[in-house]
Amino acid sequence: MSTLDALHYDDEEKPARELTGRVGLAVAIVAFAVALLVLWQVFRPLARGSQYYLIIFLAGTLPLVFLAYRARLGRGRDCPTVPDWALAVAALLVCLYPVSPFGGGYDGFLDRQGLLEPADIVFGAVLLILVVEACRRTTGLALPIVCLAFLAYGYYGGLLPQSWPIAHAGLDFAQIVDALYNSGSGFYGTPLDVAATYIVLFTIYGAVLDLSGASRFFVDLSVAAFRKSRSAAGRTAVAAGFLLGTVSGSGTATAVSVGAVTWPMLRRAGYPPEQAGGMLAAAGVGAILSPPTLGAAAFIVAEYLDVSYLTVLGWAMIPTVLYYLGILLAVEIDVRRFRVRGLEAPPVSAWRLLGRFGYHFSSLILIVVLLALGQSATRAVVYATVLAFALSFLDRQAWLTPRRLFGALSAGVRGVLPVVAVCAAAGIITATTTKTGLGAQLASLLVRGAQAVTSNPTAVLALTVILAAVALAVLGLAVPVTASFIIGWVIIGPALLALGVPAPAAAMFVFYYSVLSEVTPPTALAAVGASAITGGRTIPTMWQALKYALPAFLAPIAFVLTPAGSYLLARGPFVDIVWATTAAVAGIAALAIATGGWVLGVGRAGVGSRVLAGLAGLLLLYLEPLTIAVGVGLLVVAAGWAFVDRRRAEPSPHGVAVEDGGGVRTPTDESAPSGRTPAVSGFSDDITHTDERG
Repeated sequence: MSTLDALHYDDEEKPARELTGRVGLAVAIVAFAVALLVLWQVFRPLARGSQYYLIIFLAGTLPLVFLAYRARLGRGRDCPTVPDWALAVAALLVCLYPVSPFGGGYDGFLDRQGLLEPADIVFGAVLLILVVEACRRTTGLALPIVCLAFLAYGYYGGLLPQSWPIAHAGLDFAQIVDALYNSGSGFYGTPLDVAATYIVLFTIYGAVLDLSGASRFFVDLSVAAFRKSRSAAGRTAVAAGFLLGTVSGSGTATAVSVGAVTWPMLRRAGYPPEQAGGMLAAAGVGAILSPPTLGAAAFIVAEYLDVSYLTVLGWAMIPTVLYYLGILLAVEIDVRRFRVRGLEAPPVSAWRLLGRFGYHFSSLILIVVLLALGQSATRAVVYATVLAFALSFLDRQAWLTPRRLFGALSAGVRGVLPVVAVCAAAGIITATTTKTGLGAQLASLLVRGAQAVTSNPTAVLALTVILAAVALAVLGLAVPVTASFIIGWVIIGPALLALGVPAPAAAMFVFYYSVLSEVTPPTALAAVGASAITGGRTIPTMWQALKYALPAFLAPIAFVLTPAGSYLLARGPFVDIVWATTAAVAGIAALAIATGGWVLGVGRAGVGSRVLAGLAGLLLLYLEPLTIAVGVGLLVVAAGWAFVDRRRAEPSPHGVAVEDGGGVRTPTDESAPSGRTPAVSGFSDDITHTDERG
């Protein structure tokens, strides 16, 4: 198996089995049937209601988890074992029990809410065990341990001293099972509802778009777009990450996919492996932050705040621009620091590629247009999927024949299995929090902790935000993005709301910090995948990824610290949005100087210039007139200081040492192999493409 195959996993999953033969066909058929159910539900919802549909959906997907994922991590048997089959059958039975005649029918099951019979409790307990095990198989041990901790709190919380803020009356086992199995806040709560109605449709759309040839086109277009720039290799990696992210919506998978194609270019251009890996990881994580297909948690944001998905996309536009601006500035600085070499231009121009294959943007544009016209997100993505299917016939190599369409729909459902496991497990956390009131109590503790340090309202908010950011970052190290957001929202969201932070700003703050665990050491899955592609050291790659993603860590704080922070979410008068965005852009530029040690157009920045630029960036992102003015002044001084240092330095006509992270090298260093840009397989073959595998 190739390195890419071994590492191509979603950021919410562990490597799955490569199912083949009859078992693979059976799983594909069941996944295809679930896809048809999901599409049917969009236009002809089941008459018994949303929870009835979720029961059927979970019955179709949870058994597949035990067949598609191994019980142990690592390379094991690709064929399901007897225990795997037993767990799959048990999952099917316990999921269908509420709607089966043996359970008294769906209406009879609902009538027993709060008064479950012994059989109900047994089936619910078995489903609880299966959900935790499915979560363990797809995400590892961290989230199941968190779920068990919440269950223990719900059961034993009544034994805590009642003077403690987090104490409660206690729940018996029947009450816990009832909350999980027979209510709208447990397994069949909002997280699973979002997975079964929104996320699965977008994964199906991504699979269809990928098989229609869009992924290859996006990479080829990125290569061709920057053909004449010395920064071509770095810009190509960033642009390809953004474009491929519209297909996958997955940070780790995007970083690995882009890295497999662009690492040869980055290496030939002279990038060190760790630097290139950090860039790929940061660009890949941007996929979860970028419209029109944000990560799974974005759909939960829309559901929790009761707003349209288009509204959430609008909130994400300016932060996405700031994020990629920070990465691109870092790329330009690295070009100068590492003396990156230009590469030979590819034989095909971007305009020719756009003219031949630009239709792949049509379905993405259609989603936004339909949302703007008032269509639901579910219908918009279905129509976009149909359009992507139809447009595939414009390229003979990408025709979606019935067999390939079957594969695309099946792959879309298989791609959502880890998210289903996470969302069902998240129901344990939300149900326990709801029944015990834990969320409000922890939020109150967070605010009181900040108030114990200072009584100044502004300082209290700032300290609460910092504590919340640290808590979310630590939480994200252990659990996947979706679960991190759900836990963060029920605990940290109320604390921010209690301090007067608008709900959209609070939700997007939690969302961004949940996503950024993908580039936060010591886990940083996106950086791990990228380092495997480049061959760089893992920990240094993580720190480089953190450097590239730094603006994304600070911009969300700007959302919540001041009322003007909402302008960065495109909420407010147009003029206010413009000046706030301009100040934030200047702040991102200042942070790029501080982290990169270079002033574009001037030269290397010394320690003093970098410190001043860092302070300027923090002040500019505070978005108050006084701090913006001071920040601009400090930024000017930092650039002037760098200019003076450059003028004082004696010029050297030969062999100027260049900083290289782990040492120095000279412009004549040819340690990286020279040569032309390797060919990118794909659409260029249709337009006089020359294969250069060298």
